Amino acid sequence: MTKLDSANTEKALLFRELQTHLRDRWQNIDLSDQGDSDILIIPSVTLDQRELLKVEGVHNYEERHLFSLIRLRNPRTRLIYVTSEPLHPSIIDYYLQLLPGIPFSHARDRLLLFATYDASARPLTEKILERPRLIERIRQALRREKSYMVCYNCTPLERELSLQLGIPLLGSDPDLSYWGTKSGSRQIFAECNIPHPDGSELVWNVDDLALVTVQLWERQPDLQRIVIKLNDGFSGEGNALLDLQPLQKVENSDRVKAILNSFTALRFQSVDETWENFSKRIFELGAIAEAFIEGEVKRSPSVQARITPKGEVEIISTHDQILGGPDGQIFLGCRFPADETYRLNLQDLGIKIGKSLAEKGALDKFGVDFVAVERGTNESPKWDLFAIEINLRRGGTTHPFMTLKLLTNGSYDYDTGLFYSQQERAKFYKATDNLQKSRYRGLLPNDLMDIIALNRLHFDSGTETGTLFHMMGCLSQFGKLGLTSIGNSPEQAEEIYQTVINALDQETEGNNNSWGLPPTNPISWHGGI
Repeated sequence: MTKLDSANTEKALLFRELQTHLRDRWQNIDLSDQGDSDILIIPSVTLDQRELLKVEGVHNYEERHLFSLIRLRNPRTRLIYVTSEPLHPSIIDYYLQLLPGIPFSHARDRLLLFATYDASARPLTEKILERPRLIERIRQALRREKSYMVCYNCTPLERELSLQLGIPLLGSDPDLSYWGTKSGSRQIFAECNIPHPDGSELVWNVDDLALVTVQLWERQPDLQRIVIKLNDGFSGEGNALLDLQPLQKVENSDRVKAILNSFTALRFQSVDETWENFSKRIFELGAIAEAFIEGEVKRSPSVQARITPKGEVEIISTHDQILGGPDGQIFLGCRFPADETYRLNLQDLGIKIGKSLAEKGALDKFGVDFVAVERGTNESPKWDLFAIEINLRRGGTTHPFMTLKLLTNGSYDYDTGLFYSQQERAKFYKATDNLQKSRYRGLLPNDLMDIIALNRLHFDSGTETGTLFHMMGCLSQFGKLGLTSIGNSPEQAEEIYQTVINALDQETEGNNNSWGLPPTNPISWHGGI
């Protein structure tokens, strides 16, 4: 064993030792209104940076965890939030005014904000690790015996920061990240006997990818399309579609060559992707070929769950995802809950997958994406579910659900798959990170606050309905905004959502490029994460 290997092994052991403290602190973590905790939020999107460049305004995704500020309604909770650049004061005020019964000044005193003042296109955690004085200020602010750290996803960078601060990280050990890749997900689905599309083994070069693609086609001769996926891609941005129809008359002996030639004509889900770039990424990230699930009526539901420090698996929520892009594979938003005809089935499958992940040592939140294909009739719909991938991170469905939970202080009912507020009202929402129009560009956070107040778009704690906005810092440059519209029925949630869009459109009427800003597409097909 080399010195480097020995050092890495020692770090891994120290990290796991830190995480054992979570078992003792779990009650304080789980009971957010009663515990006495210091919560360090590191909202770093520590994913492949070249893939992230496809997502407009990705640095503003650090704002998605600001729903955590609602935890300050517990007068004993302290929260430390770190970002790349300072947050606009009006954004902080917007969240703190949501705390019923808590004086604004009391909540503000228990919130510490730090920034690296570094806007470079690199993970926030990497920037923090480069600043030992900042780390020391964070360390001094924490009551380490009552602290834990929360991240978007857990990589060696987040593990290193956890070790330097001496506080446990609520998340899976980075050594388990394989189980959140395309090939790792498929392995777990097979182990759990969960239906999933036929696909290939993981390969690392174009020639092998062509070979396994042909082998998949030979196993499934009726396939019309095959999806080529980067193993560590996310939100559909790393997917490309191969149309087999033009190749139907190719002799079997010539299929590998024909597939190789067809790769240059792949239909990419990201509008900016090219085969030249995509092929290079195969050598770095690996790739698989997977059967495309056909069907006239399809949906993309998902289930979210968590694995507690005690090893228990709990279902958090189910969603129907809203997808876009050329072939409907780009994540744009979601509706809660998933359709009643399959949401309980989603829960059962989520428990199976969660138990497998728990046995492997995974921790905290994960999500599983599915494709649902309608096989029945309109009068008696029946849906077949196919598992697509596991996300070992706090993905695009995490923050809207946590927003609902913290705003209403309610709970999820496993028997019905519904969420009930403390007023015993069933709650529903529609959420997105990708409300984006060129006419919204140039709006400052204060402008948005004016629009919210004038049109009464805020969340009403009395009726427990309305909209909570996020990613407000993304609005001025990219015309992009996130929101969660909550109602007492699916129809009301949709109506509230549309009311927001109508109000924004009316308030920005005639604003298309009126500031001399470069033109953009009216709606972007860049997905969320």
